[in-house]
Amino acid sequence: MKRFYALLVLISALAAALPAAAQISIDEVEAPQESIHFRDRMKSTPVDVDYFSLARYRAERAAIRRERNYLEIGGGLQGSLSSHNDPWIKVSGGDNAIALMATFNLRHVFTKNLFSVETKVSASFGYNRMKVETTTTDDEGRTHTESNGVWFKNQDEFVISVAPSFKMSKNWSYGSIINFRSQFVNGYISRTQQTETDRKSSFMAPGYLDASFGITYKCPREKLPLSVNLSPIALSAVFVEDRLVRENVWDGKPGWQAYGLASENETSKYEGGSSIQVDFDRSFGKNGFLRYRTSLYSFLGWITNIGLKNKVSDYSEYKKQLDAYNNWTADSGTVRPPKPNLPVHPTVRWSNTIDIKATKYISTTLSFELYYNRAQNVDVQTRTLLSVGFSYTFKNK
Repeated sequence: MKRFYALLVLISALAAALPAAAQISIDEVEAPQESIHFRDRMKSTPVDVDYFSLARYRAERAAIRRERNYLEIGGGLQGSLSSHNDPWIKVSGGDNAIALMATFNLRHVFTKNLFSVETKVSASFGYNRMKVETTTTDDEGRTHTESNGVWFKNQDEFVISVAPSFKMSKNWSYGSIINFRSQFVNGYISRTQQTETDRKSSFMAPGYLDASFGITYKCPREKLPLSVNLSPIALSAVFVEDRLVRENVWDGKPGWQAYGLASENETSKYEGGSSIQVDFDRSFGKNGFLRYRTSLYSFLGWITNIGLKNKVSDYSEYKKQLDAYNNWTADSGTVRPPKPNLPVHPTVRWSNTIDIKATKYISTTLSFELYYNRAQNVDVQTRTLLSVGFSYTFKNK
């Protein structure tokens, strides 16, 4: 029995020492193909245009435009009429006269973040009609005096100003100011001299362009809406595009000289320098029945002065040397004298306007303007106008 157990143990040991191997066979199975459909049991809700409110969208856009844009448009019409019959004129004197004047003003300010651009347009145009005595001579040499009504303009100017700027701080910004100024129709020497040889102004004759770059300070106080622009670099240009205006003579000098051009063949003049502009605009009273606006602009062409040769500061001496230069001829046997030049003097333009509203549509306007331009006249030019008429102003804020 013991031998049997010993033999069994030996066989078991041999089986454990030899490697074991097994064979597995896999039969090919053909599984049928079936399409599987997924079902979405969640309820779907269609979204259509009923969820987009066009009225709300337009209201939001209008609110944004209103916030970014300020628009002010104003206009007025003033006139006067006086009429007398012949017996009244013979006894008490007087004259029949008609005066009409129209004004237009626009101010628009666009603001987005730190950028803003202000656009201003102002225009005034007026005519008056008065009787003037004219003397004519017939073919036989006899003179005749006639009294005729003549139309003559008393106001004619438009100004366009564009001022883009970027804000540096609460009260300071940097940017540029571009101003263009001219008139609409022809202007003549007087009521009785209205021919082509008497023309002294027209559209773009003269035309003025002022461009400057600098910094602007705006007072934070609501009761003191003051704006001051300082421009170390500025340009001032004069254009006289009408040939007749350049050639015609009034006040003893031709038009090209009256507007400061170098010669009759030149149509423009450019000067470089610095400028300053001060603006103030405030309404008084609960309903703004009183409004005062003023603008002071001054330009000094120091850059042009540096490169200017043969400068003569005294005007009488300048006129004497200029006549010698123009009257010189080649057969005079002398050397032609150098052409004199007047140094560039500061140009000053100061305008003031007071509007008094009696009602919403009737107002009184008092305006005063001072202008100094040495190239045109050695004296200071002033103009005062008082008018009463219809006016209306629209504001979106």
